[in-house]
Amino acid sequence: MRKLTVWVDADACPRTVLEIVRRYCGACGIPVTTVSTWRHEFAGEMHVTVDAAPQATDLAILARMERGDVVVTQDYGLAALVLARGGHAISPGGQHFTADNIDALLAARAHAAKLRTSSHRRRSDRSGRPPRGPAARTRADDERFSREFARLLEQHGGGIGL
Repeated sequence: MRKLTVWVDADACPRTVLEIVRRYCGACGIPVTTVSTWRHEFAGEMHVTVDAAPQATDLAILARMERGDVVVTQDYGLAALVLARGGHAISPGGQHFTADNIDALLAARAHAAKLRTSSHRRRSDRSGRPPRGPAARTRADDERFSREFARLLEQHGGGIGL
């Protein structure tokens, strides 16, 4: 039986998440492959560098992953495609993407994009500044990811009781 591989969509992956993935997978003997555009440097045994074309990282992961593999990504679109190919996906925030939640997440993303587009046209924000990005990552975020990642590995044959 083939052992699963963990794929990391590394362009926007927090360094602490990558450290957690490498530590757990190292303890379990699970191979980890990071994938990023040439604009990002990653040290590690297994790394795939792709050009900066839109979706190049996603396509590289999809072309290489196999059924049962785990993908760490915050991209709902990639997560949906991973699930469709029989893989497992988890966000750096520790959210396990499933057939039960991916449609709602994709719909919410589309709705948010529509709102952003219409608010840019209206400039309803009196400051004229674009909306702020996500909140700074916390230790609680790392702990949640660590716990959920370990649970995912346990459920799918890669854990060692972490």
